[in-house]
Amino acid sequence: MDTQTFVTCLIAVTLLTLTPGVDTLLIIRNSARGGWLDGAVSSLGICSGLFVHATVSALGISILLLHTAWAFSALKLAGAAYLIWLGLCSWKRAAGGQDNIFTGDVAAKQDIFRFSRSLREGFLSNVLNPKTVIFYMAFLPQFINPAEPPLFQSLMVAGIHFAVAMLYQCGLAAMVDRAGKWLKRPMVNRVFDTCTGSILLFIGLKLATDK
Repeated sequence: MDTQTFVTCLIAVTLLTLTPGVDTLLIIRNSARGGWLDGAVSSLGICSGLFVHATVSALGISILLLHTAWAFSALKLAGAAYLIWLGLCSWKRAAGGQDNIFTGDVAAKQDIFRFSRSLREGFLSNVLNPKTVIFYMAFLPQFINPAEPPLFQSLMVAGIHFAVAMLYQCGLAAMVDRAGKWLKRPMVNRVFDTCTGSILLFIGLKLATDK
């Protein structure tokens, strides 16, 4: 990858990363739940999913998904169901079904945080997002030299995206963690859970019904 292509790719993935979406919402939600570490591990899961999309796109499997209606529909519904489930979990906390994510001391937050859960939530939210599949199919060819192995180049682009997204999302997680004292207020806590849950449900339902 030459310098001009690298700079163009860097700008593109930075703009994509800064655009609010499911990934941003999940980082905010999980950082509020278990502190900076929860958000950082969730970011690791999200960014690890980028390599899956890069590999799938380079191998041409995404083309098969896009041209096979039932396969793409299955992927879309799985992603939508996962977002709806995350939204319902947030609603359950808001209704008092679980301990509020902002209450308790640091030790309580550490008890709430589970590495495997945060990693899994981030990874699945990214891998099961069909819009990411479409984006990588449209995005990667702009930076691929047909004369060179496509898989290596795809993974290189994903690596650039990984670095940019990790920096931004970990910074966002730190900001949410620092706001923890204000967010511990019970009313703010419930409103936050209700809002994040509603947005996740809306995105999930919209994804499920999009044609």
